[in-house]
Amino acid sequence: MDEFKQVILIRTDLKMSTGKKCAQACHASVSASDLARIKTKNIWKKWKNLGQKKVVLKTNNVENMKDIYAKVIKQQIPCFLVKDAGLTQLEPGTTTALGIGPALSTKIDEITGDLQLL
Repeated sequence: MDEFKQVILIRTDLKMSTGKKCAQACHASVSASDLARIKTKNIWKKWKNLGQKKVVLKTNNVENMKDIYAKVIKQQIPCFLVKDAGLTQLEPGTTTALGIGPALSTKIDEITGDLQLL
């Protein structure tokens, strides 16, 4: 049976508070899921019905996040790059998180498999 998951990538170099990281992860997760529901409805439904597996990973710079984003786009995996509104801790437009999928776990792992858990 196929396994599906969503990966949320958080930048650690920004020194966001725990609450801020959680909020950014939620933005990434919900927005990527919304896109997947439209673009890959069958995969989204399977993921939704199988427990909505999510994995939160970390990166320590925006360049790495943008490289991963480019690879995800190239593989046509639904994703969402979060840019902060700048209302609390960060400058407006700061890239904070990336939501990837849901998609086949193996497809996501090809891109994010070497990253560490947050």
